[in-house]
Amino acid sequence: MTTTRTLRIAMNGVTGRMGYRQHLVRSILPIRDQGGVELPDGTRLQVEPVLVGRNESKVRELAARHDVEHWTTDLDGAIADPSTDVVFDASMTSLRAKTLTKAMQAGKHVYTEKPTAETLAEAIELARLRDETGVTAGVVHDKLYLPGLVKLRRLVDEGFFGRILSLRGEFGYWVFEGEHQAAQRPSWNYRAQDGGGMTTDMFCHWNYVLEGILGTVKTVSAQTATHIPTRWDESGDAYDATADDAAYGIFGIETPGGDPVVAQINSSWAVRVYRDELVEFQVDGTHGSAVAGLRKCVAQQRAHTPKPVWNPDLPVTEPFRDQWLEVPANADLDNGFKLQWEEFLRDVHAGHPHRFDLLSAARGVQLAELGLRSSAEGRRLDVPEISL
Repeated sequence: MTTTRTLRIAMNGVTGRMGYRQHLVRSILPIRDQGGVELPDGTRLQVEPVLVGRNESKVRELAARHDVEHWTTDLDGAIADPSTDVVFDASMTSLRAKTLTKAMQAGKHVYTEKPTAETLAEAIELARLRDETGVTAGVVHDKLYLPGLVKLRRLVDEGFFGRILSLRGEFGYWVFEGEHQAAQRPSWNYRAQDGGGMTTDMFCHWNYVLEGILGTVKTVSAQTATHIPTRWDESGDAYDATADDAAYGIFGIETPGGDPVVAQINSSWAVRVYRDELVEFQVDGTHGSAVAGLRKCVAQQRAHTPKPVWNPDLPVTEPFRDQWLEVPANADLDNGFKLQWEEFLRDVHAGHPHRFDLLSAARGVQLAELGLRSSAEGRRLDVPEISL
């Protein structure tokens, strides 16, 4: 096993939940420990993480726990360091555009969580800067790499659905207010002034999911809500939740073949789960339907579709869930975050653009902005094409 090259990755925001668990523990450390990423010629591309965070004691402790040699609280220094090849960012949304700008101006490749900026103008400027600098830029599109959606996409590619009619998505769970039980998400998520909000957070995801499964998002109609107006922060102090904690969206989609599809996705941090997974998508078509979560996907083709009859006077005896068949993986589907990291690192090594880049991220920011505007104005809005 020959190592061709080692990429030094400054990982900013690893003390946060996503940065730590999904990107460090489940992605970069396994890549390091498996001897790197295998390249087409059979050699390996190794990684060397540098942990970056504002809390010195936390960063030092994480480095010691995971046998990471290098760590720092000086983000600007890590970006300027000539030995840094890639800058990864999973910090607060309000700080991201500045970090990515500095990194690309320093000639560093960038890989980042979403949203890439607080405004569409900033997101477009980041995409332009990537074109100017020629660095490889990647944006986390993790859900498209997850087993459930990989299976769903395969059904689309194989023509299983016939003409696709609609998609329905349900996402969310109860995030405790923090008064009696600690919240599962950081308090800034519920403060608009700190970049929080369900629409800002999740419409960026839904844009790439809809693009990756169905086609181009043409219109959006949304209703946002702040269902829980008061929450308690990490210190136990009450604060006003100024950001939306739920967003209910209807999206007009156009498939590559020109067919219209109606997609509706409910997103809420104030809902209790009565479904198999925390997120599920159902796609219905003329020839069949499928329901996909993060890992599982079940399908029902037209020939096996039952013929229910509405009769509210009798109890339901038909076993609807039993009438669906599970879609097999037929492959070893690894952790989605890790798989995208490996693809991105291969692109960096080869000097190729990453397929999920800063322009894709800008479309996500655009959809979030339009979703908030749609809710405020009470109307459906067109989603114009972005050009650099």
